[in-house]
Amino acid sequence: MIGRLNHVAIAVPDLESATAVYRDTLGAAVSEPLPLPEHGVITVFVELPNAKVELITPLGENSPIAGFLSRHPQGGTHHLCYEVDDILVARDRLAAAGARVLGDGDPRIGAHGKPVLFLHPKDFCGTLIEIEQA
Repeated sequence: MIGRLNHVAIAVPDLESATAVYRDTLGAAVSEPLPLPEHGVITVFVELPNAKVELITPLGENSPIAGFLSRHPQGGTHHLCYEVDDILVARDRLAAAGARVLGDGDPRIGAHGKPVLFLHPKDFCGTLIEIEQA
């Protein structure tokens, strides 16, 4: 069911500074900032040959990333995103196996314009998991 690793998301308190680290220090290609109000974040993608790193920072006071950064003020790994062939089939299979799908269970459109869902970290070794339709 699980496909390739799409990205590792890192929550950062200062998106401009974090972008500069990846672009200027590490020499990576980075995207322009993309506000995603429906997810409460601004995101930048660092392009790698085999996956991406997503830098995320809060957008608005109710951002779920704001809570994460209050517990981890310097930032840190927020989630892993895996591709799946069919997000609804994956959701139903995961739920049948006892995994908790966050939110209302309906996929939302993510930063890549594709349906995404998040899975409870307590069900996945303490790691928040995002699944994205390939």
